[in-house]
Amino acid sequence: MSFQPPKGTDDILPPDSQVWRVVLLEWEEWSARFGYPLVATPLFEATDLFLRGVGDTTEVVTKQMYTFEDKGGRSLTLRPEGTAGVVRAFLDSGARGAWKGAYSGPMFRYERPQGGRRRQFWQVGVEFLDVESPIADVEVIELGFRYIESVGVNGLELRINTLGDHQCRPAYLTKLRAFFAERREELCEDSQSLIEVNPLRILDCKVCAPVMDDVPGMKDALCEACAAHYDTVRSSLTDLGIPFTEDPKLVRGLDYYTRTAFEYIGTGLDTAQNAIGGGGRYDGLAESIGGRQAPGVGFALGIDRIIMAMNRSVGPALDVYIVSETGPGEALRSASLLRSKGLRVDFDASGRSTKAQFKSASSSGAPATVIIHASAGEVSVRTMDDRRDMPLEEVAEWLKSQR
Repeated sequence: MSFQPPKGTDDILPPDSQVWRVVLLEWEEWSARFGYPLVATPLFEATDLFLRGVGDTTEVVTKQMYTFEDKGGRSLTLRPEGTAGVVRAFLDSGARGAWKGAYSGPMFRYERPQGGRRRQFWQVGVEFLDVESPIADVEVIELGFRYIESVGVNGLELRINTLGDHQCRPAYLTKLRAFFAERREELCEDSQSLIEVNPLRILDCKVCAPVMDDVPGMKDALCEACAAHYDTVRSSLTDLGIPFTEDPKLVRGLDYYTRTAFEYIGTGLDTAQNAIGGGGRYDGLAESIGGRQAPGVGFALGIDRIIMAMNRSVGPALDVYIVSETGPGEALRSASLLRSKGLRVDFDASGRSTKAQFKSASSSGAPATVIIHASAGEVSVRTMDDRRDMPLEEVAEWLKSQR
């Protein structure tokens, strides 16, 4: 009998895991650079948090959530996205005023597995809470763009839209209902069911895309405040040199968005879905889950899709492999010294022959090999371009100088 990962999940093993490590480390670097501290929330939450926060008409809630009852009879759900949990944590903390948080971890959705779409998938994201300014929107958008750009995604595009707010959206929804009601028979069954309850969600339906060539746009229905907000977002992105395309059909897949919405597209991603992440403003989310008014903006990025879209190789997992003629004990002591000096080091702990150790050194991909000789004294250091003898204490400094 053998076991395999559940459908829609994956084992991430070397050498592929080295790409994951590099991408996740770069995320930590970029989110810290923009001033977003780490936030870690539970993998499961009360089901009602997602029903009220994400929206009970969204596909995520109606079709994709992993929901179960615990031994105390409570309905719990594996988190399908990160924002609702972070906003819940912010409210629970009692914090007031501008608040930032960055997260990284697995999310869960029950859907048909395909390229770039898994049942367990890894997201990174940020939330910027208790700030209404469009400048917050722009900072969030820039962070995502700079990070994706830095990891080498092929054909990166930014698409933006505005969804209005509680002042101007109702009139727009009336227009949408009338538009889709006239074309009801041309819509798929799911979209027909949304005409009255949430016509905005129909704009996100790929099946019904041919019906929407002349669909009314939100931009023309904006109130003065929302128009000014959107104008600032666009002009600020231009000032920062971040290219973007306006997409009037962009609504994202969750109900909590207001005003700014955006997506990052990997045009070189050869899958049915080439969006590698996105987000927007969600000024009413905190209130919808029973908290105080706390406007916010954020995004989530799919690490699985980013890696699929990357046009870049990563370096070796090791800096040094140690080959010891005197046995694993001396290799361990030498590795400990080099590791304390910041190098990534491995060695053979089983006491195999020197020839076998050299084979392991070659297969490890380490750019340098340190050879510990049977005779006491200096070690030998081999790189692609050089070989020299030196005291072990000098190896780390010399290798760093060669980079």
